Amino acid sequence: MTDDVVDSPNAFVADHIRRFEATCGHPRPGVNDLLLTTRGRRTGTLRRTALVYARDGDRYVVVASNAGADRHPAWYLNLVADPRVTVRVGDRTFAATARTGGPEERQRLWDLMVATMPSYDGYREATSREIPVVVLYSGR
Repeated sequence: MTDDVVDSPNAFVADHIRRFEATCGHPRPGVNDLLLTTRGRRTGTLRRTALVYARDGDRYVVVASNAGADRHPAWYLNLVADPRVTVRVGDRTFAATARTGGPEERQRLWDLMVATMPSYDGYREATSREIPVVVLYSGR
């Protein structure tokens, strides 16, 4: 197990992470992006991805859409195995805990994310799986 962080193997996401860092956390004007670091469930390696987020009070909300693929993204499987994550928003980095939004809040959080990034509705139509909505909150 290592504490070196490995960026997403997806070239688009890796480029997005580089732009995030080069712009001090603002790679796309008008879009809320964050970096999420999870610990690999098999290797223990720290893995980083870039995600769109919305705020829900003092919490951050992200969607495990995997662009509508029929499988969950690896980062989501990693945080299910170990919910202790690191989040970077702008130039602020903090420890957080991740959890999948529960049934009582799921629709409200999904609607919040679709309002933030309308393409999520198309992703939902492209897959038969329920796309998880993830809540990130400060502290562990």
